[in-house]
Formats: sequence, C-alpha cells, structure tokens
Amino acid sequence: QVQLVESGGGLVQAGGSLRLSCAASGRTFKRCAVGWFRQAPGKEREFVAAINWNAYNTYYADSVKGRFTISRDNAKNTVYLQMNSLKPEDTAVYYCAADQYCSGHGCYQDASYEYWGQGTQVTVSS
Repeated sequence: QVQLVESGGGLVQAGGSLRLSCAASGRTFKRCAVGWFRQAPGKEREFVAAINWNAYNTYYADSVKGRFTISRDNAKNTVYLQMNSLKPEDTAVYYCAADQYCSGHGCYQDASYEYWGQGTQVTVSS
C-alpha cells in the first residue's frame, strides 16, 4: 500500500515558478513509477510528467517540455515537480500518482496508476 500527499501548490503570477512535492509512505514506493497529472475546471485530467522508479527515464507532456522538471529522492520517498515559466493555462489541480508496473508510454495513462494523492491547487494569474 502506498499513500501520497501533494504539497507546494499556490497562487503565482505568470512567468513565476512553483515546486510541487509528492511525499509517499509505503515500502513499495521506491519501486514505483510516479506521474503528475492535472485537471482544470471543466476539463479532463491530463498527463503532465512521469518518472520511473530509478529516475533513469522521465516523460513530459508537450505542453510542459522545457518548463517543468520531474525528479525524485527515494531516500526521502518524495517526487518533485519543478514548474518554471508558468502560464495561466497551467492553472489546475495537480495530482501525483504511483504504480509499480507502468513503464514507458503506459505511464502517460492515468488508468495505469494504482495510487493517487488528493491533489494540490495551482493558480497562475495573468
């Protein structure tokens, strides 16, 4: 069993930065791929970024490439999402998710993840 808690969201002006954290409990977290997803009001949840268990592979949505960076510290059971050059269209609730078995392009799909956090709100003002 893995439990996930997101933090670091808030209100920021366009062009600013935020760093989200996803803190996990559970022995299997170190073997899990972790993804970040987001959901804006009235829109479907969408993939943002993912990282495999040993951080050798990272994946990004085209909309955030070059602006967001996903990383992890398995000693701290934490995954981070550094978000730079934020835009108003980045406004959403951001969720982290974990799963032992997703790999490659499977990690782009929210259905691939077993464990989910409660989300943290990110609001970017123009």
